[in-house]
This record gives sequence, structure tokens and C-alpha cells, in this order.
Amino acid sequence: MKRRTFLKAGLATSATAVAVSAGILAPNTVLAAYNEAAFKTKSIEEGMSAVFGANGATDSADIKLKAPAIAENGAVVPVEVDATGMKGVESIAIFVAKNPVPLACTYKLSGGAVGFAAVRVKMGETQDVVAVVKAGGKLYKTKSEVKVTIGGCGG
Repeated sequence: MKRRTFLKAGLATSATAVAVSAGILAPNTVLAAYNEAAFKTKSIEEGMSAVFGANGATDSADIKLKAPAIAENGAVVPVEVDATGMKGVESIAIFVAKNPVPLACTYKLSGGAVGFAAVRVKMGETQDVVAVVKAGGKLYKTKSEVKVTIGGCGG
């Protein structure tokens, strides 16, 4: 390691530590949890019940689901859910309808968090990606079909 690189790294670390201790820079906290029951479900309805405690979701145009129309490789399909236009977003879940485990991921938001999530999912075949958003105690959803040319779940 060069002396100059070492000094830059040391100064940057020291400045960050001082800013955190002075309260100028507050560290962000991300907590992860595993909902075993939700990841053992075999349908979207069962998954919604396990994640949200209910499975009746209303279609909503306020949720923007961005997924490719055609995924060349089902092993890495980028999906974005934008619910920033909705007030009081509490959580976001993404389901992949025909996968062995339909629940791909779930995000619980709090406080002033923005209703946005992005993830890469695996898809074994052409199917619907469903985004479910809990906002104001109600469930809303939207879906998009993704055509997969090469399956990502062992296909």
C-alpha cells in the first residue's frame, strides 16, 4: 500500500468517526428477518396471508412495476417497485407466480421511508411478477408478465 493511499483512508475514517460521534452523520440501520412460514408457501394468496395477514389486494395504478418484457436470462431478472405516489407505505412484497416458492422478497418500511424497492429475482419460466404494497392498512397490487428465454431455476 502506498503511503498516500494509507493516509487518505486514515483521514476519511477519522472524519467519519468524528461526524458520527458529533451527531452530524447518523448511521443508517438495516435489519433483516426471515419469515419461514412465508417462504414455505406455494401460491401468491398463501404468501400474502403469511406476510400481510390477509390476501385480498386491490389492483392499483399508483404502483409502478418495472420488469423487462423479455428476460434473456431467468437467473437474473431486475424488478423495481415504485410506490412513492402512495401515502403511508408500510411494506412491499414481490411474488413470482410460478416459481416453486412464489415469494421473492418482502420489505417492511417505517417512518419517512420512501416506497421503493429494487431486486433481482430468479424465474424458471415465462410468468407474472406481482408487486403487493401495504399502505394505510390496505393491500394494493399490480403485475407484469415477463417472458423468459432461458430459465433461471435449473431450467
